[in-house]
Amino acid sequence: MGRLREYQLEMLEVLKEFARICKENDIHWWLCSGTLLGAARHGGFIPWDDDMDVSMLKKDYRKLVKVMKKMEGSEYFFQCMQTDVEHINPFGKFLRKEGNCNNADKRSKYFKYHGPGLDVFCIEPSSRFASHLAKFFYMNLQHPTMYIKCKWLRHFCIRLVELLNFGLLIPLCRLIGLVNPKKQYHYLLGSGFYGSAFYPKDIFPLKTMSFEGVEFPVPGNTDAYLSTIYGDWHKIPPKEKIIEGLHNPDYIQELFAE
Repeated sequence: MGRLREYQLEMLEVLKEFARICKENDIHWWLCSGTLLGAARHGGFIPWDDDMDVSMLKKDYRKLVKVMKKMEGSEYFFQCMQTDVEHINPFGKFLRKEGNCNNADKRSKYFKYHGPGLDVFCIEPSSRFASHLAKFFYMNLQHPTMYIKCKWLRHFCIRLVELLNFGLLIPLCRLIGLVNPKKQYHYLLGSGFYGSAFYPKDIFPLKTMSFEGVEFPVPGNTDAYLSTIYGDWHKIPPKEKIIEGLHNPDYIQELFAE
């Protein structure tokens, strides 16, 4: 068994624990992005995938943050803007504290914990333009902060950018996004992924699908959901796209050794 497959199985155990916590607290969620694609196309992980993604509505995300704050002493951690100042993304990450996963993200060296985990996205009603505008404001201002070596100054600048954006600029983007004749949902404004649009009619009611032999919730119309994001999602991408999508550079050698 290769290192990537071992890591995938570790992530699977984290996903099972995440599912258990959500079920106990009536939090609704579904597999999304490459994880959903893997479930639909491969019955589990995409063979070269080294991360996991789930999604939920904003109200469920807020509930999850509250639940995880009460579990601070457990072996799991919900990394988000409120619990780790270095985590600048509006979406969170549910992870196991123990572990040291390599990540190409230069900011990750500052994180509190580095164990295996999964990204937890949430979606809200908005437009592509508002989502793109929010990314422009937030991510462009936040990006330079990772080059600040002085810890207290870096933290000050991160919080200052958050205050400016989430106190003023992103609320303005949110108002713009309400002019939304297409009735689209997008990732929480500021997340940076403005290209993907979601439609409640494709998501609800949720159903379940087997992922690595375990049933997990997925969008009701999985085909439409994936087609909106990937187009022809049955098609295997070229090697260059696979390498581009890997988060851990260590797996490139393992997957593509000549």
